[in-house]
Amino acid sequence: MRAVIQRVKSARVEVDNQVVGKIGYGLLVFLGIGKDDTGEDIKWMLDKIINLRIFEKEKGKMNESLLDVKGSLLVVSQFTLYGDCTRGRRPSFSDAMAASEAKRLFEMFLNLAREKVEKVESGIFQAYMDVILTNDGPVTLIIDSKT
Repeated sequence: MRAVIQRVKSARVEVDNQVVGKIGYGLLVFLGIGKDDTGEDIKWMLDKIINLRIFEKEKGKMNESLLDVKGSLLVVSQFTLYGDCTRGRRPSFSDAMAASEAKRLFEMFLNLAREKVEKVESGIFQAYMDVILTNDGPVTLIIDSKT
């Protein structure tokens, strides 16, 4: 499982010019699910994300987590995180999980997140989405559950 995490002042996702998910201060997470991922990867990734100490308590010191600052979470599914660009000019997505199974794990991630984070929003799985955000910092991290 791969995630690109961005600390944001605000973020929203639109589908067909309609806002489907919107947060203020918190984290925007682009989540890619690989063909070998399991529920254990979901639990590990969620725990890692919500407990990362990437929010500043004092100027210049990242000491607080999403939970500490009571921030919001916006999660967007993004299979392209598994795009392999090592050969040719067109990415291969053979390491991404099939959509039907990935949707189940994506929904599991959201359900577990809602048990731990006060406000959790998401995009729409497999929809063409516009993501609009205001980075805070910017702080952007990449996490892979398999490394």
